[in-house]
Amino acid sequence: MIEINRHTLDNGLQLLHSKDDSTQMVALNLIYNVGSKDEDPEKTGFAHLFEHLMFGGSVNIPDFDSPLQDAGGENNAWTSNDCTNYYEVVPKQNVELAFWLESDRMLSLDFSQKSLDVQKSVVIEEFKQRNLNQPYGDISLLIRPLAYQAHPYRWSTIGKEISHIEKATLEDVKEFFFSYYAPNNAILSVTGNIEWEEAKALTEKWFGTIERRNVPVRNLPKEPEQTEPRFLEVTRNVPLDSITKAYHMPARTSPDYHACDLLSDILASGRSARLFQRLVMEKKLFTEVNAHITGDIEEGLFFVTGKPAPGISIEEADKALIDELEVLKTELIGEYEVQKVINKFESQDLFANIHYLNKATNLAYYELFGKAEDINTEVLKYQAITPYKLKETACKIFRPENCSTLYYRAEK
Repeated sequence: MIEINRHTLDNGLQLLHSKDDSTQMVALNLIYNVGSKDEDPEKTGFAHLFEHLMFGGSVNIPDFDSPLQDAGGENNAWTSNDCTNYYEVVPKQNVELAFWLESDRMLSLDFSQKSLDVQKSVVIEEFKQRNLNQPYGDISLLIRPLAYQAHPYRWSTIGKEISHIEKATLEDVKEFFFSYYAPNNAILSVTGNIEWEEAKALTEKWFGTIERRNVPVRNLPKEPEQTEPRFLEVTRNVPLDSITKAYHMPARTSPDYHACDLLSDILASGRSARLFQRLVMEKKLFTEVNAHITGDIEEGLFFVTGKPAPGISIEEADKALIDELEVLKTELIGEYEVQKVINKFESQDLFANIHYLNKATNLAYYELFGKAEDINTEVLKYQAITPYKLKETACKIFRPENCSTLYYRAEK
């Protein structure tokens, strides 16, 4: 059981704390409630761009990394559809440095054309390297707008296209920053070897004077229910054909979310999972096959993907995937197979929350879409899932009209 302390500052910043005296380190995790879903459809990629801009210097600190490294610390960040996350790890005797650094860039960045140009070039190069010049790199750019017609999940965190980043102005990024990077739009989680009273005092000292901001009210368009199959076929210079099937699935807070998570593990978690055993080892229809869920806070996607083996047509391989999904809809999964994936989640959940940094990140994330205390009961939601629940969920999800399919053909 993780013990959690909480406090909300007058400016709206939420503070979470959990002490761990088995380490001499402290982790600060700051999650902002802004992701790619909050972007203007004509100015995408901004949340990810800020992941880079936030390390380019703040109003009082020209270099973010050097003071932290000199103090024996480290940091990083990541962006998703739903949020942007930053963290620092420092020795406990240098913990105030992390509060100072993180609060200063919440106060304001050192907005300059030079810094913007540098980070834009970095992001553009990343876009090219990961999504345009890498084999299969543009699959996410193709499947998302196929699966989503209205919701902003229809573009990736990297953005719709490079031109959106190229055209970003200093005024654009200032507006985005002061709209979303606010204390009343953030959750700070502090874990490791630090007392609750010290964490609260340092948070008040460094963050308490930052003023609230007018954060836009989120009013995202609801994705209409998909009523017919969607299909896209492209040809690329890649070694093997590839299939990507995307099924709409419930949101992170839905009772059916955990059943979808277990279904993805039953299909593709490890070499003993169904898809690998049946389609790779036994039938030799695929060289690789996988299934995973996006885990989005709002209604996400359940992906089933694979690369057909040489000599196997993409249509034959697609049928084999559909047949395996049909089995989940028509036959009960054995108790042993269900318990195996539940046990795997339990062990992963346990080990994920042992490390103080993972704990900081997870506490902030659970608070974002619910409440941090749910971290202690998440495993119970998986333990409650029965073979009947999995069959019922499979029937809801794996319907032909709920699927968007991408055929990614290799040039002959």
